[in-house]
Amino acid sequence: MKEFSGKVLFLDRSDINTDEIIPAKYLTEITKEALQPYLLEDLTLPGFNNKEDIQNKTVLVTRANFGCGSSREHAPWALEVNGINVVIAESFARIFRQNMYNCGMLAIELPADKLNYLFENYAGKDTLITIDIDRNKIVVTSSDQSEEIDFQVGEFDKTLVKEGGWVGYADSNY
Repeated sequence: MKEFSGKVLFLDRSDINTDEIIPAKYLTEITKEALQPYLLEDLTLPGFNNKEDIQNKTVLVTRANFGCGSSREHAPWALEVNGINVVIAESFARIFRQNMYNCGMLAIELPADKLNYLFENYAGKDTLITIDIDRNKIVVTSSDQSEEIDFQVGEFDKTLVKEGGWVGYADSNY
């Protein structure tokens, strides 16, 4: 099972699409590693610098409809190869969300009010998030506060995550 904790990258925007996650011009690459330097290269967000802001971040917190656009596995792969195994958003494009689970990664949906709270109280701080997948808890910690937030993930998706994705699930079940 992958690691589901670490420093948080806050991206305060809805509708971040797969072309912004990994530009289409890199889809001819044949390894995940080749995608690594291009994660979020085309994302337009005031103050965001993909070369600096992504470093050492392993959890991404964003807004609604994350991963919309083209349906391809490269977008989750680009996150994964950069060490980001958790994305927390209000909603995901259906295929992107399933590709996350298929790769053994977590796509956690939270209501808008909880995301607003996270952005208001934790963005701009050195924030850590740890996911307790068995208890369905997100543990959020900064220098001045810590708390738990409940989340829900379907049981089969949780199984995929614990098995490391579809390949791991197939290896242990077939």
